[in-house]
Amino acid sequence: MLLPDWAVLNAAIEWFAHGLLDFSWWQIVLFTLAMTHVTIASVTIFLHRNQAHRALDLHPIASHFFRFWLWMTTGQVTKEWASIHRKHHAKCEQAEDPHSPHVYGIKKVFLEGAELYRAEAKNKETMARYGHGTPNDWIEQNLYTRYSWQGVGLMMIIDLTLFGAAGLAVWAVQMAWIPFWAAGVVNGVGHYWGYRNFEAPDASTNLTPWGIIIGGEELHNNHHTYPTSAKFSVKPYEFDIGWVYISLMQKVGLAKVKKTPPKLAFGDIKPVADEKTLEALIANRYEIMAGYAHGMQRAFQQEVAALKARSADTAVIKAASRWLHRDADKVPAAAVPELAKARAASPALDKMVTMREELRQLWLNTSLSREQLLANLQAWCRHAEESGIAALQEFSRKLRAARA
Repeated sequence: MLLPDWAVLNAAIEWFAHGLLDFSWWQIVLFTLAMTHVTIASVTIFLHRNQAHRALDLHPIASHFFRFWLWMTTGQVTKEWASIHRKHHAKCEQAEDPHSPHVYGIKKVFLEGAELYRAEAKNKETMARYGHGTPNDWIEQNLYTRYSWQGVGLMMIIDLTLFGAAGLAVWAVQMAWIPFWAAGVVNGVGHYWGYRNFEAPDASTNLTPWGIIIGGEELHNNHHTYPTSAKFSVKPYEFDIGWVYISLMQKVGLAKVKKTPPKLAFGDIKPVADEKTLEALIANRYEIMAGYAHGMQRAFQQEVAALKARSADTAVIKAASRWLHRDADKVPAAAVPELAKARAASPALDKMVTMREELRQLWLNTSLSREQLLANLQAWCRHAEESGIAALQEFSRKLRAARA
């Protein structure tokens, strides 16, 4: 039986099939990707860099746009997000960490990261201790926090109006975007797999050098190394699209950057390390230790070449190569015997591992006076240059040229 030819019914069927915009499938896909990218930008710029870490200030217009957009596309309460993230940094990889894959397992954080967030959001102690400084105005109290999920309901109505039945798929993607990419990929994989520029005191990794899909959050090791920096990229080959947006906003007065990663500068090589050298070492310790790791890698390659020239077995030191530049507490128990064998087989590598730890103690030993620290630094440089190890000698000379 055919349906009656009613104008209203026909209009309803037409709307259900095409929506108001009557977009083709590829136009709907592009629209969805554009909208989810705005959401990603809102999370990384507003929730993460502005609210959680105070790395930049935002103009009230920009700040409220982000609040409104996140209310519609995520239902996220600013205080909850900032509190949980601040606790993550304060308790990273410890039992109290709200979402560490080294505590809960990578599978749980990757697949159930949003559930871990919701569970921690109910922790009143976390909200009270880490939620300071987040918005608490009338609209936050009476709309964004009080009716946090009504925003995503409004977003569903908008999507249905614009795209008809396909709007449900658009809305579903919007709702899953942040739980998947932020709660699952960044918080899970970003502490489990990837590369590390710096030996940060946790397991954070950079997922890829190009931070585009997750707004720059892919550079997670960089962020954990310099958590109060508004810029996540540090190497020439790295790209942080979130920083591009912040830079553009700053040019038009919508943002003001408060901090970026420190830059290690070099001058003339000083005869002896002085207080300025010590200041440069402490302020740029992560970058300096990354340089030390590169020197250790060159020494390792030289040792392998020397062993091969003598037709000796290189398997012992090769087995431990990935752990030579790591802090002792970051070396897995299973790799400790391999590392010990490699050090015993190569006096040069053993010396570099030992002196790396001695250098690290210069900023870890807070009980020493500034004069004692300077004396230790000068002694360290002297021992490095008397070691007969080219990589150590070169590093010490470069260190004596460093300035804050």
